[in-house]
Order: sequence, then structure tokens, then C-alpha cells
Amino acid sequence: MLPETRRLLESAPSPAAAAAASRLDGRVVFVAGAGSAGPGWSIGRACSVTYARLGAAVCVVDRDRESAEQTSACIEAEGGRAITLVGDVADPEDVRRLFAEARAAFGPIDALHHNVGIGKVGGPCDIALDDWDRINDVNVRSLLLASREVLPEMAERGRGAVLAISSVAGMRYVGYPHLAYSVTKAAVAHFTRMIALQYAARGIRANTIVPGLIDTPRIAQTVAKMFSSEGLDEARAARDRQVPTGRMGSAWDVANAAAFLVSDAAAYVTGTELVVDGGLTAKFA
Repeated sequence: MLPETRRLLESAPSPAAAAAASRLDGRVVFVAGAGSAGPGWSIGRACSVTYARLGAAVCVVDRDRESAEQTSACIEAEGGRAITLVGDVADPEDVRRLFAEARAAFGPIDALHHNVGIGKVGGPCDIALDDWDRINDVNVRSLLLASREVLPEMAERGRGAVLAISSVAGMRYVGYPHLAYSVTKAAVAHFTRMIALQYAARGIRANTIVPGLIDTPRIAQTVAKMFSSEGLDEARAARDRQVPTGRMGSAWDVANAAAFLVSDAAAYVTGTELVVDGGLTAKFA
């Protein structure tokens, strides 16, 4: 080996250190929205299981107890650690209780994963004000409430990660009027950028994942009818055709991106949006 080659390799992180940076051993991840709209792998469920596989203790949070318990069961079946927490993440009292229970089980929160989002089809002249307010409460106010719980303790410890899930609907018109959802998902991305800049010097990173068309149980519950009246299979095929890669993403595509952003492998990544959409938004840029 040439001396210069040896010097270069000695100055590089070891393979073991590089692998360790991607692990989450000893970390506590609070996943708000860790259940699923139906049977199968939602983004929140896949992310929760991925975090546990990388060594994290996962606080599985959802308003649907049965769905949250299913996510926890998946984690525990593989030998991971999880606690099921049930409550409304838009309610201040519930949020305080949820975080208190999480800390009592696992200690301080190392990463907040905000995976919350509801919507209702309608433009500015169609959507009821009560629906507008509820969607804003669930999608944006919940992120504010959760941030208030974790940011002070993260700043005191000098480290932490915040990860929010937005949507391409917050960047582009998605083919049907989804005003409240789209506006709130745009707000989530900017909210997270604001956290990143305010807390960068305190050791806290904050990023957003922007999923595109992802094949999750939510497709069957709400989205399919926007694409086809001929059934779920045709709706999936219609969505596949929209994406340059020829397919919708899976919940695991998002989970892999989430695992990177929460881990130390992304130590120099903050204040940005990672678009996971198979090239969809580039197609319409």
C-alpha cells in the first residue's frame, strides 16, 4: 500500500463507525401516527418497525388503540422494544400525558417522528370551516404541541432529531381539490425548517420527508375513488402510471429515508425536505 493511500484511509471513518452511524441503539423514537388506516403497512407502521430493527425503543402513538397495538406487536415479535400510547395528538392535555408516559417507559425522547395527517376533499368555496379547523389542528397544531414537549429537553441535552412527514400535495396540485390537506402539509414543511434553523446551534436537526404516491392502506380507504370508479386495482394502476418509475412507492421506501434522517448518518442534514416520490414532482417541475 502506498504511503498516501495509507494516510487517506487512516483519516477516514472506519467501516464499523460508518455502520454504527446508521444504527439507533439506545435511542428513543416517538412516532405520532404509528397505526394504519387499514390492514397492512402504513408509513407510520413501517417507520416504527424500521426504527426498532435498528435498535431504537419506539413509542407507538395513535388514536386507534387496536391499530397501534398491531404495530407494537410487530416490533415485539422481532424482539424489539415498544410501548403503545393512545390519544389525540391535537389535544394539549393528551399530548402532555402521552409524552409523560413515553418518558416513564423509556426516558428522554431522542427523535420525534410526526406522521400525522388527515384531509377532506374540497376547495375554498366547498370546505366547511369546522373541517378546515380540524384538519389544521390535527396536521399542524399537533406538530406544535409535540415540538414544545421535545425541543427543551433536546436542547438541554445538546442533541435530537425532529422528522415530519409532509406530502407532494404540499408542493403541487395533485389532480383534485384537496385544499386543507395541501396547505397544512406545506405548513408542516416550513414549520420544520423553522425548527431546524432556530435550534441548529443546539444540536437539534429537523427535516421533512415528502412522500409522493405511496401504496398504503389509505389508498383503499380514501384515495382510490379520486383516481378511478372501477375499483381498487384500477386505482392502483392509474397511480402507478403517473409515476416516472412506473410504480407507486411502498411504505418501506419512506421508512428507509426516515431511518437515515433520524440517524447519525445524517448528522450534517438539517432544514431540508427529502422527496421520496419516484420522480413525480420532477416530472411536473
